[in-house]
Amino acid sequence: MLTLEFGILEFDPSWVGNWTQRSWVSWRSRPGCELFSIVVFGSIVNEGYLNSASEGEEFCIYNRNPNACSYGVAVGVLAFLTCLLYLALDVYFPQISSVKDRKKAVLSDIGVSAFWAFLWFVGFCYLANQWQVSKPKDNPLNEGTDAARAAIAFSFFSIFTWSLTAALAVRRFKDLSFQEEYSTLFPASAQP
Repeated sequence: MLTLEFGILEFDPSWVGNWTQRSWVSWRSRPGCELFSIVVFGSIVNEGYLNSASEGEEFCIYNRNPNACSYGVAVGVLAFLTCLLYLALDVYFPQISSVKDRKKAVLSDIGVSAFWAFLWFVGFCYLANQWQVSKPKDNPLNEGTDAARAAIAFSFFSIFTWSLTAALAVRRFKDLSFQEEYSTLFPASAQP
């Protein structure tokens, strides 16, 4: 065992390898999901609403459709919170002793990740469609267009990160099924 000492702190790198091997789903795909959801809802909240000089109220940059902006913000915020929840589950996962409880956790991860991939697909299609039919006269100075395009692009990228998360959770489920079958076929014998 190799330990590194930094002043009064002692760092043992062996636990990092064990933890990352058990929690490889979060280390590979969840940070991307979090980042992309922050970009989507942040860009819409920051520059997705414009003020008109002739009208006294704000309007959504996506074809003046407030539902498009609301959908992008809601999906982004809820996806971010879901990522945080499942990151906490990934940290807690090694402490779950029952294989059945682990399977339930992984099955929920599969379902939730696939559901979010679908919601991001709907969001991408909806935002891209509303952006396509937006009228140039609504935004003559092209204010917020980069943010609107960024929200559309990162909605598209989110489809793949959530799909990757679901695929990695399926792989994790297969590993758990193998562990359960192995423990059933070869029960641990008591040591004398």
